[in-house]
Amino acid sequence: MNLLSLWPRARRKTSPGGDAQRDEKLLSSLFLLAWAVEARDPYTGGHLWRVARLSRLLAQAAGLDAGQVARIAIGAFLHDLGKIGIPDAVLGKKSKLDDAEYEVIKTHPEIGLRMLAGHPLAALAEDAVLLHHETPDGRGYPFGRRGEEIPLVARIVGICDAFDAMTSTRPYRAGMPIARAMGIIESELGRQFDARLGALFIALADNPELAHIVGHSDEGIPLERCGACGPIVVRPRQAQAGDTLYCPACHSEYTIAPAGGLLATGKQNTARALAASPDTSLIGRLVGENLTALG
Repeated sequence: MNLLSLWPRARRKTSPGGDAQRDEKLLSSLFLLAWAVEARDPYTGGHLWRVARLSRLLAQAAGLDAGQVARIAIGAFLHDLGKIGIPDAVLGKKSKLDDAEYEVIKTHPEIGLRMLAGHPLAALAEDAVLLHHETPDGRGYPFGRRGEEIPLVARIVGICDAFDAMTSTRPYRAGMPIARAMGIIESELGRQFDARLGALFIALADNPELAHIVGHSDEGIPLERCGACGPIVVRPRQAQAGDTLYCPACHSEYTIAPAGGLLATGKQNTARALAASPDTSLIGRLVGENLTALG
């Protein structure tokens, strides 16, 4: 598939072999933007990677072909783009949101859609970005769609997004065990979660791959937390012993120990913490595998 064919405007002429390079750059640009949005929230490190991986698992369990699975994984990684428009005071609040703050959070799907407007690959992610908080009972947002009115990708991403939220630690609560989160999904089948897809997801509880997604920020990279204030300190796969990492909230400095854990140095460095580089290795792998599947 030529990804630019998803854009309704006339295609430009390209040199032989240029299409694949262009597609890679276009998709990378969206993934890098999504990474930058996620980096604003110190408590959700790895969320996009986990939701994309969980959505891939569920799409495969639903019997979808490789191209459909790739589209869903792409939409899952990009689903929270609109959170770039949410004020820091709301996005990083360390207690539960009040009603007014929740109304602000509920604007992020439409903000995300506006961010995608005009991008050549917008069609790959629009449904996931705009509709992942719609629910079968019509109580979701932003439109209150019901049942089959909600696109398949949004129903899949909605389940995986909620599961990751339940199993991830937040400032006001610890992450749930997998079994408890699955029980909540089961109790909400047909209401908050699509009944058929939700049942397929529950059946993944014993899938060994699930345990390597929950509590991780990349394949084989468990989440690390700041010992001073609690947020996630994301460790890129390419990081080595002796490398320096920073808490995104309090900017405490850590070095990677020879055994792989984090050692606090007792220092803080706001400038280096705020200038953290995107995980281009992870993004490159995700872009490559999904473009390959799309053909």
